[in-house]
This record gives sequence, structure tokens and C-alpha cells, in this order.
Amino acid sequence: MITDFHFLRPEWLWGFVGAVALFWIVSRREDVRARWGSIISPHLLDNLIVDRRDHRRLRPVHLTAALMALGSIAAAGPTWERERPPFLQDKAPLAIAIDLSQTMDAIDVSPTRLERAKLKLRDLLALRPGARTAIFAYAGSAHLVLPLTDDTNLIETYVDSLATGLMPVKGKDTARALTVIENALASEDTPGTILFITDGVEPDAFGALKKHGSKDEIMVLAIGTPEGGPVRTGRDEFLTGAAGQRVVSKLDVGALRNLKAEANVQVATVTRDDADVQWIARRAQTHLQQKQTDSQVRWNDLGWWLMIPIALLSALWFRRGWTIRWTSVLPLFFALSAHNQAHAAEWRFADIWLTPDQQGRVAYERSDYAGAAQRFSDPMWRGVAFYRAGRYDEAIDAFARVDSAESYFDQGNALAKLGKLSAAVAAYQEALKRNPGFSAAKTNLDLVQKLIPAKKKDDQAAQDPNEKADEIKFDEKGKRGKQGEVEAAQQTADMWMRNIQTTPAQLLRRKFAIEAEEPHR
Repeated sequence: MITDFHFLRPEWLWGFVGAVALFWIVSRREDVRARWGSIISPHLLDNLIVDRRDHRRLRPVHLTAALMALGSIAAAGPTWERERPPFLQDKAPLAIAIDLSQTMDAIDVSPTRLERAKLKLRDLLALRPGARTAIFAYAGSAHLVLPLTDDTNLIETYVDSLATGLMPVKGKDTARALTVIENALASEDTPGTILFITDGVEPDAFGALKKHGSKDEIMVLAIGTPEGGPVRTGRDEFLTGAAGQRVVSKLDVGALRNLKAEANVQVATVTRDDADVQWIARRAQTHLQQKQTDSQVRWNDLGWWLMIPIALLSALWFRRGWTIRWTSVLPLFFALSAHNQAHAAEWRFADIWLTPDQQGRVAYERSDYAGAAQRFSDPMWRGVAFYRAGRYDEAIDAFARVDSAESYFDQGNALAKLGKLSAAVAAYQEALKRNPGFSAAKTNLDLVQKLIPAKKKDDQAAQDPNEKADEIKFDEKGKRGKQGEVEAAQQTADMWMRNIQTTPAQLLRRKFAIEAEEPHR
């Protein structure tokens, strides 16, 4: 945007002043009238000057001044675009909280509010391929269904199994759902969006939504109609009141307006087309870009584009008599070329025009990470290219040449990819010694430390089953083993899927029930 235009190195613009000064000095020196006007009378000077009529011709001073001006602007680094770091996520993470209170079975939206919510969620996933999405369910209690993942098929499988009957606590507690989501996303560095798909937000939750001050934006997609509809409890059964009349659930549009005004929450109602999900996807990505503007994004130096007119203007120096005879330079050029071929293992025509790092960047932008790693001379960029190519050992060697917090952080990432978790922990700790405020290193350190016990357990389980035990003892005192307690919070989604052979609905029902019995943390 034009409002973002600025110079990265504005001190180089003094060269533009030098170009103007050069043009003025040369023009002044060649102005015969200015040089002799104080000595010869004007009426005599007019007859003594021979007008050669070449003042409109392009002369070397014009070309030199133009090259100096363009060169100073290019060196000043004009920019209006932002450049993203190589490891930054380019898709906004999205946490979706689906309301499973009983009123979501109302049929004022066909087939029901909940089924329409599932269809909208599928449309939203289709608009965000490769983006990470987390799923939460809430009513009177709130629960994590799936952590952030880009596996669309897995998300759809679990979303399809959601039903109002799975919730162990009736009612609606949006504030509790927000707390659960915030705790789950606390370790995320990338700014994301929290989306509530619901048929209403209770006024008691307005305060919690207003106090929400994290990096994640809150949005609400309201499902229902102001006229409302009966709430289905079975195939042909509906929720009834004390007098036997059907209970009609209505969408409180006025409360949603108050929510937007008081808590500054983005609110939209469901539409028949996909305009609502497109709005959500655009808003989530825009929020990510805005949050990354100040801290995680660098300005892209676009001064190199001026090398094109500079090269074209430089071609005019080949005109004979302007500076030097370029034919005398050709033997020197071929001599340097022969020297490069004799002393370099691989000589390329691009070496004349681009530095190794520039050639590496070109290859990197083309996703030729292996080729980029061979061209980069900067060890950090070479390490990044090796990392992208999946050659983690070589990436570690490249990163190790730099003694900085970022270097140790990247070494830790590569070591974690190789499964060397203890070494990764040491690398992250070294990064934090050099930069105690390195939040990404803290997050990855905590994550890897949690993975180490699980890895040890898997390694033990992978031992040879035919290996004989050193000693065998039998419990003669009791016929049953000791009763143990397992904290439900440790039973992650992966553990549940490995150890329980059941349907997703049964799995979630049991998980929600166990979590509902725990005290709120």
C-alpha cells in the first residue's frame, strides 16, 4: 500500500543531492556566458559565442547524474511490502467452539441448528486447506475435542459425531468455554481466532468476552432465527414445557448486537450461501497479518528493481569517446572468467550477476531447498534450506557455525525432528541463556520436555518381546492388583485413539464425563 512506502536506509538519499550538485557544477562550468559575462560586455559576448546547438543532446553528465540518483534511491531501500520469516506459519490457526446445548436441536434452521453448524464447519475447512484448526465442544461444561491439526478428515470424523446428548452438564457456559480455549492455545505463538458457533451468548458471559486480552480474536457465528422453532428430542419428539406445550427457542438478535457493542466481538448470523464462512476465513487471515505486522514481519527491500533501469542506462557508456574504450576491458573479463573456472569447483554464469546468497534465495523461492543450501554462504540461511529439505544433520552443522540464541533455537528444532529430544532440550536451554525472553524457545522446550517420557515409554514397549525377564514374582497376597489413579488431563486424544476401540461419539462421551468430574483449574 502507498501508506506503507518508506526507505529502509534513508541516509543513502544524500547521493541524490550529490547527483543534482554534479549536474549543476558541470552545467555551470560549460556555460560560456556565465564564465565570461563579468569580463566581456553582453553585446560583444553575443557575437563572440559560437552556438554549437548541442545543449539538448544527451551528454555524459546527464547519464552520470541519472545513475547516481537511481543508485542512491536503490541503496536507500525503498519498500512497501513485508517479508515473512522462513519458519512463520502462513495460515491463521482457528479454534472452533461448537455449542452443544439442548437448544441447538431446534429445527427453525433445516435440518437442525447443530447439523447446519456442522455443514458450515465443513465449508470453512474447505476454504482453509493446510491451515490448523482445533475443535471444542461446550454446554454447561467445556471440553477439547481435537487440538490444532491440519488433518481435515480427522476433524470431520469427530465433528460428525458431536451431539447434544454427549454433554455431561446441561445449560450453557460460554465463559467457561473461553477459559478452556485460552488455556489450550496459551503455548501458541502464532496469533489465531476463536470462533463460537452457537445460537446465543448468555449476558453473564459478556464480561469474560470483554476482558479477553490475548492475541486471539473472538468471533461469533449465530445460528437460528428470531421466530425460533421447536427443539427436537427424538425422531418425532420435541421438548415440552410444564403445561405440555412445545418449547420454542428463538435467536436473540438484540443480545448479539449488545455483545458486539459491549465486548467488541465480531458477530455474524448464518446465511444460506457461503458468505458467512468466507467472512470468517478472511477475517481470521486479516487478524493474523495485522498481529504479525509489528513483531514477526520484516520489510522487503525492493530497491533491486531499480537495477533494471540502471543496467539499461549503463549500456549507454559503450558509446565511443564517453569514458573508456570497452574493448580494452574484454581481455580482462575473459581473464577473470578463466581464473574463476580454474579455482572454483563449479562456475555459473549467474556468478557474474548474483552473490551466492542471492542465488540461494532464488533457489529457495522456487522450493529447490537442496540447491539453495549449496548456494547460500550465510550459515543460518544454509541451515534453513537444509532444514526445509529434510536434511536435519546438515542443518545442525550449518546452524552450529553461529553463536546466537536463534542458532541454538534452530538447532533444537532440527534435533527434535531427528528424535534427539534430550539434545534438543539442551539446545533450547542454550537459546534461553542468550535470550531469556525468547518465547518460541520456551514453548518448544516445554513441548519437548513433555514428549521425553512418552518417547521412553514407546522405546520400552518396542523392546524384544522374546527377551527373558531377570526375575518373575507372583502376588500371593491378593488376587487383584492395586487400584491406581490416572489424571484425565494426561489422557490426550492420541492416547484415547490408541487404547480405546470404540466410536468417536462413545469416546467423546466418556472423555467429557471424566473431565466434568474434575474440579475447575
